[in-house]
Amino acid sequence: RKKEANKPAPVIATKFFPAPWKLSYPSSLLNALKASMERLGVDQVDLYQIHGPVHLRSIEVVAEALAEAYKQGLVKSVGVSNYSIDQTVRMHAALAKHGIQLASNQVEYSLLRRHPETSGLIAKCHELGVAVLAYSPLGMGRLSGKYSAANPPPSGRSFSNYPMEELVPLLTVMEKIAKAHDTPMTSVALNYTICKGTIPLGGARNPEQARQNAKALGWRLSDAEIAELDAVALIGESGFFWQHG
Repeated sequence: RKKEANKPAPVIATKFFPAPWKLSYPSSLLNALKASMERLGVDQVDLYQIHGPVHLRSIEVVAEALAEAYKQGLVKSVGVSNYSIDQTVRMHAALAKHGIQLASNQVEYSLLRRHPETSGLIAKCHELGVAVLAYSPLGMGRLSGKYSAANPPPSGRSFSNYPMEELVPLLTVMEKIAKAHDTPMTSVALNYTICKGTIPLGGARNPEQARQNAKALGWRLSDAEIAELDAVALIGESGFFWQHG
């Protein structure tokens, strides 16, 4: 793996999009993985994930392909994304037959979508030793404090696409807690997901946003603050096509 002198190598996580018309396994997955590795300029990927449960081939067939990538040394670990409880259990079992631990399930989880928690998915993943990666933990910017009913986010931000007017009670509580801890609202949103046992994947467009996100580390919301946030957070739901988890 290429890295700069005296600097740690980057951790690379990427995904395979299992489009329904991709029926030839393991070749379709292995070919896509090798092409990604060539573009990235690496000889191994740290985490390779199935992007969503949209494959027409069975979970067991996809697991065989992931296992082959692992056995060839192309990946250090394998995961899934947007998988339901049952799908996660099946993938975990299928990989276990090869002596491989399912590393992660990446799902949308935030104060605007508690569904992975309330459905029992997070608890089941913990039971199986599967890390839960929380994507869109800031609700595509809606939980950052940058936007309001008078200044909504740009169109096209589909995840957790609620009108800002509906989020006033939640944002009010978040702002109060943020002031109490002298921290940005973004760090409250991210800290909440950490307290719930997930690893938030907070996006950053510039160094300042990265610094803001980093302020979620080194402290924890109190049980009372979490309960207060739970009371105004949104549950969200799963979807038929993409978001099973």
